[in-house]
Amino acid sequence: MTQSTKHVVDRFLRAMNDHDLDELVSCFHEDYRSETPAHPERSFTGRAQVRANWVQLFETTPDLAVEFPRTTIDGDTAWIELRMHGTQTDEELDVRGVVIKRIVGDRIQWGRIYLEPVQQSADVTWEAIYAGQEDS
Repeated sequence: MTQSTKHVVDRFLRAMNDHDLDELVSCFHEDYRSETPAHPERSFTGRAQVRANWVQLFETTPDLAVEFPRTTIDGDTAWIELRMHGTQTDEELDVRGVVIKRIVGDRIQWGRIYLEPVQQSADVTWEAIYAGQEDS
């Protein structure tokens, strides 16, 4: 199982960096479930929403690059430290965190997403970020 899990993780990373939407979406089960525990309103189910999310990200960030600095695979589960960066609408995008993916067969069945934008200004406090006031 571990070798198959690693293969899917490698495919997932390659598809993101190649901006290959069809290959990226093919990494996910039709009934993929995405959970974002720190932002529950962002959670969703279904491969169609995966596609919609990535269409938007590829369109708004044409130079998007993704790195997996560290990955740990435990059976059918991959724990991935992730960094996404690029230029988005004339602003730098730099998002980092961890995603946990359960892989069944050759597809990602569910994921838990713990990603946050990197603080860009010393003037922004953690309290403001957590209160949703980063633009103040």
